Amino acid sequence: MIKVGIVGGTGYTGVELLRILVNHPDVELSVITSRSEEGMPVADMFPNLRGHTDLRFSVPSADTLGACDVVFFATPHGVAHALAQEVLDAGARVIDLSADFRLQDAQEWEKWYNQPHGAVNLLPEAVYGLPEVNREQIRQARLIAVPGCYPTSVQLGLLPLLEKGLLPQQMLIADCKSGVSGAGRGAKVGSLLCESSESMMAYGVAGHRHLPEIRQGLSRAAGYAVDLTFVPHLTPMIRGIHSTLYAQAPDLKDDLQALYEQRFADEPFVDVMPAGSHPATRSVKGSNMCRIAVHQHAETGQIIVLSVIDNLVKGASGQAVQNMNIMFGLEEQAGLRQVALLP
Repeated sequence: MIKVGIVGGTGYTGVELLRILVNHPDVELSVITSRSEEGMPVADMFPNLRGHTDLRFSVPSADTLGACDVVFFATPHGVAHALAQEVLDAGARVIDLSADFRLQDAQEWEKWYNQPHGAVNLLPEAVYGLPEVNREQIRQARLIAVPGCYPTSVQLGLLPLLEKGLLPQQMLIADCKSGVSGAGRGAKVGSLLCESSESMMAYGVAGHRHLPEIRQGLSRAAGYAVDLTFVPHLTPMIRGIHSTLYAQAPDLKDDLQALYEQRFADEPFVDVMPAGSHPATRSVKGSNMCRIAVHQHAETGQIIVLSVIDNLVKGASGQAVQNMNIMFGLEEQAGLRQVALLP
């Protein structure tokens, strides 16, 4: 059994990790931390977990966490900087769901997250945890940076085209919509029902902190610096991301449907839908699946890719568990076979 610790278990990604891990056949949940809720039974805060765990929240301790095989950080940005090294030195592996190790350039990170990077020495060994790209590196990693939710949906949607060199240098467009849970569990006016319901709005138009992460991944796939316009929107739903991606390929002669089907044929959590499909966010709600459909406009030739995920699962906690399974040589779908919820 894999002995697991979770740092920061009071947010949406924390409870999603717990929901997945309590039924994982190869996991023993050992510790979950929260300074503010020390001593509280987890099931008192999250009643959906009643009967599934007897854990209580505790104050994070490097000694206790270091006794685990793997520690998940489901914490605000900057928290893992301070504790990850101690946990690694104690012999545990680290899977970080925050953005602390996603960007390889510390100065770029500081620019977008408005604070100095607190663990620059760990950046060279941090593996970007997108299994569909870095599966072999993940197997050997001690430290995983789990991709963000928007970056997961956008990268998976564009990878087949960029990897094959089919897109001439251009300004790609990612028009993305997210449910309100993407803003976290903290009390914010913009997340209140009266503020977000029956309304939709763009945000971060001048620059969103996921933009450099997306550009970093797409540029690695393309072999050149990719230009991208990324506009996120807040949508009145709890879970889900829908990314509509636009690209021009004037000389394209490839069969796009076959290209996508071949690229993801062996990927257990990417579903390339039949030609002409329009995937809906509800088709992935609660699951670790990314569903993709690729279209080409009949008159303009423009390529339009539709990519949907659950922001809390494939966009966060499910992908984190997928990384854990790969790291420890487990069956990659272990604990992640949940069917999406309908309606």
